[in-house]
Amino acid sequence: MEPGDDRRGGDERLFLGVEMPEDARGRLAAHLRGALGARALPGRAVAPASWHLTLRFLGGTPPSRRAALAGALRGIDLGAGFAVAFGGLGAFPRPARATVLWLGVEEGAERLGTLAAAAEDAARRAGFPAEDRPFSAHLTLSRIRPAADVRPLLERVPAFRERIRVDGVVLFRSHLGAGGARYEAVERFPLRP
Repeated sequence: MEPGDDRRGGDERLFLGVEMPEDARGRLAAHLRGALGARALPGRAVAPASWHLTLRFLGGTPPSRRAALAGALRGIDLGAGFAVAFGGLGAFPRPARATVLWLGVEEGAERLGTLAAAAEDAARRAGFPAEDRPFSAHLTLSRIRPAADVRPLLERVPAFRERIRVDGVVLFRSHLGAGGARYEAVERFPLRP
């Protein structure tokens, strides 16, 4: 177990998601630097190396449940690979009192929703409780506490017109620490070519 890791009794903190390619992460980081200049993102920014699209958060997971989840995912047709196109920035719960700053998905959101539904189905088959929030396709850039008004930022940063290819679902393990969470890909579930 690593320092700051929240595993107890063999549990791992897991989630299912889609990786963002390294070259696209670099272009997004450059896009944000260009738009923000010397300013930083508000709140606690997510490191570019950790940028991903979350499909299903799982939380503390014992090895037996992880194995059941992997088996369920292997038994599901995840469909064919597809493209995702990003767009502009947004905020949860709303821009005037934001707690999460995110990059939106303009193309491929419906297909990501289908993958999220498959991830939910696999999670429930493996014994996880049902997700209580609807899926929303986005890439988290920053977590803001206390809430802040990000409307001027949303107006200042132009849309990020970048496409990535989604060719699989990844089971990630979170390692928590003082410098923020670090995510490790532990298993991949490919989509059809």
